[in-house]
Formats: sequence, structure tokens, C-alpha cells
Amino acid sequence: MQKIKCNVLIYIFLLIVFAYGCKNIVNPLKKPFTDLPDIQKRGKLIALTDYNSTSYFIYRGAPMGYQYELLQNLAQHLELDLEIVVNNNLEEAFSALDNHQCDIVAVNLTVTNERQELFNFTNAIGQTRQVLIQRKPENWQIMASYNVEKALLRNQLELAGKTIHVMKNSSFVTRLKNLENEMGDSIHIVEVENYEAEQLIGLVAEGKIDYTVTDEDVALVNQTYFPNIDVYTAISFPQKQAWAINKNSPKLLAEVNNWLKTMKGSALHAVIYNKYFRNMKAKERSESDYLSLTGGKISSYDNYIKKYSKQIDWDWRLLASLIYQESRFNTKIRSWAGAFGIMQLMPQTAQRFGANKKSSVETQIKAGTKFIKWIDKQLNDEITDKEERQKFILASYNVGLGHVLDARRLAEANGKDPNIWTDNVDFFLLNKSNPKYYNSDLVKYGYCRGEETFNYVKEVVRRYEMYKGVIN
Repeated sequence: MQKIKCNVLIYIFLLIVFAYGCKNIVNPLKKPFTDLPDIQKRGKLIALTDYNSTSYFIYRGAPMGYQYELLQNLAQHLELDLEIVVNNNLEEAFSALDNHQCDIVAVNLTVTNERQELFNFTNAIGQTRQVLIQRKPENWQIMASYNVEKALLRNQLELAGKTIHVMKNSSFVTRLKNLENEMGDSIHIVEVENYEAEQLIGLVAEGKIDYTVTDEDVALVNQTYFPNIDVYTAISFPQKQAWAINKNSPKLLAEVNNWLKTMKGSALHAVIYNKYFRNMKAKERSESDYLSLTGGKISSYDNYIKKYSKQIDWDWRLLASLIYQESRFNTKIRSWAGAFGIMQLMPQTAQRFGANKKSSVETQIKAGTKFIKWIDKQLNDEITDKEERQKFILASYNVGLGHVLDARRLAEANGKDPNIWTDNVDFFLLNKSNPKYYNSDLVKYGYCRGEETFNYVKEVVRRYEMYKGVIN
């Protein structure tokens, strides 16, 4: 009897262990990765890039940057939306790629054997050398060039015993360690966390550190910002630069490489490259209050936008994104339909909410937010989720509340959720130019060219997310 009880207990114990274990077994039919078909199903490409004056930044309200423009072109090629994730920490960037939190790391990465063991790399996007960033001697402007040269390091052997600050886990660390072995002497390498290459260049220029290392193309751009730095001592041979993709995404890799074949030698690529690496306007941008890296302003009217966004309980950056979409902050713009000013209000709407063509910018923004508040009140009772309701408000601001209400009725009649915008109501507004829908008895406001509004909401929200990533 004792033996039977013991066997029963063992059996129960094994059942519990087995049941618990089953919960933790990965379903072999479930894909543990995201490749191109999954990304296409999702509808957007998630790209991680670094935040600096060449790769990605916001200037006068517009997202810009070399990597950003290339990614935009790639997303269009793939017929996908683009989501930008910003991270200047390489270790975290690679971790995000490894864990499928992004599809691609779009940074000018030096391709090394060590990195190739962990990730796939695209065909080379470009090539560069690693160069030493050092400070010119004081009063260099009035010194003879010969004496300036004498004060600078020009031979790699002269790096022995020097302290060089570089980004943690970067290829610059690897190169400096290899250089130590090559010259049989030591370099004091300080790996800096949470500092991007351009920030370290700034520290050299300010005299806070003596040396750093970066890629030559980035160094040359930054020399226009900091004329007291020298960037002409190479510490490496030319190296390939590429983007990183997860090893479990071979179809994505193949398609990106296919796109690169056309892009790399094109006139468009030359224009994009020159815009960020050879155009002297880079210096003008770097000194502007409207560069997100420095001044952090979106427009000249940020104070008004912040003031009146509080009255509608919106993040001021969302209101700024709407205004950018409407007018690019151009107060004198007029539309073919008669909309005017920074908020692009129609005359009748403007008058209703206290503004006209002669009104000040502040009055126009005030009137525009009153209009937004009015739309919000019409939708508040039924669409209780604030973020979801904001999408409906954006659509109504663009095309009129009546068309949006029509699309909600169509959505509900066709088994979709009338209180959810994406993949629900947006579909019916997009298709409100189709007789199948605009001739419905549910439609009170008739035909509508919904594609413009569909894209309007998407663009405003996308830009808002970008603003949130880099502007406080």
C-alpha cells in the first residue's frame, strides 16, 4: 500500500513538471524571427539609426539626415511605412537588432570579422578611413602653417602613451587595440558610454579631452563646425561601411542589396550624400536654434504652440506636427481652396473661432485650437480613448467632420470598429471616392477624395513620433 501511494505521488509530481515544462516550450511552428514577408504583413519597416548632424535630426520641423533619406527611399521601394528608432549606443543598437526590436541598424558601420559572426551586413554603402581628431595649437590662426604642423600628431607611432576617448564597443576601439599590437606599445583607450562620435569631437574642440577617433566623412563635416580641430591624421586603411541585418532575415538582406545596386550609383544618392557631407549649409544648420541637436526649437512660434496646446490637452509636439503639415510654419501661404495662414483655416471657420486673414499668428493658432476643441467635443462621448480620438480629430481638421462621421458609419456597418482609426475607419475614408461606398444610404456628405486625409493622419502622427524621439 505504501509503495502504491509513493508511485501515485511520483506520477502526480511528474505530471506537474511536464505540464509546467510544456508551457515553456517554444511552439516549433511559430517563427522566432521577422523576415521580409512578416515585415510586409506588418506594413512598416522599423529602422534604428543614430542621432547626429549627418545621420538623423530635425531641422525647422522637418526630419532630415543622410541615413534618414536613404531609409525613406528604401521604405518607398519596399512599399512600406517607415518607423525610426533612435539610439546612439552601439551595444544597445545591436541588442535591439538581435531581439527583433528593429529590422535594420542603419548606421555607417565598419564591417569587421567579429561583427559578421553575429549579423549579416548589406553590400557596402560607402567607405571611409578612421582619423584622429586633435586640437590645433592656441593662436593657430596667426601661426605659420609649418609651426601648426609641428604641434600636431602625424605619425601613428606618436599615439603611444596618449589617452584617446572613443565610443564604447565601436570599431574605433578595435582599431586602436590592433594599432597597439602593430606598434608594440600601449595607448590609453577610454571607452565612453552614451556619447556619440560628434559629441566627443565637441569635447576635443572645447579642450575637455585631447583626442578621439571617428570616420573621415563625419570628421570633415564637423571641422566646419569646429575650425580649431584637425582631422587629417589617418589611423586606418579605407574600410567598408554597411548596414546590419539580423541573420534570420535573409530575404530582407537580399531585397536591401537589390535596392542598393540601383541606389548607390544613382544621381539621387549623389545629391543626398552631398547635401549632408559636402554642402556648406551644414554649418548654417549647426548654428541654428531650429536644429534639434542644439537649439531644440521646432519653429519660431513654439511659445504660442505650447501655450494653446495646453488648452486642448495635447502634447505641443503633436500640434506642431499638425501645423507643419498644414503650412510648414509659413504664415503667408494660401491654398487653392482659400485656406490661409499658419493653421490653414478656411475663412468661414476662422471667423467662427475669432480670426481672419489679418489676424496675428497667435490669434490664428488660438482660433485653430478652438476649432480642434470643437471637433473633440463632437467625438468625446463615443471615442473615449484620447490617443485614438486625436487621429479622428486630425482627419476632421483636414477633410471635415462630416466625412469622418460617414466613414465611422460605414465602418460599423461593415463589421469594423467605428472608434478605431487604423485598419478600421481609415479604410472607409480612404475609399470614400469609390461609388460602392459614397452612394451608400449611410453616407450623408457624399464623395470624398480620402487618400489625402488618409496620408495626412499618417504623416502627422509619424512626424509627431519623430519629434518625441528628439525634442523635449
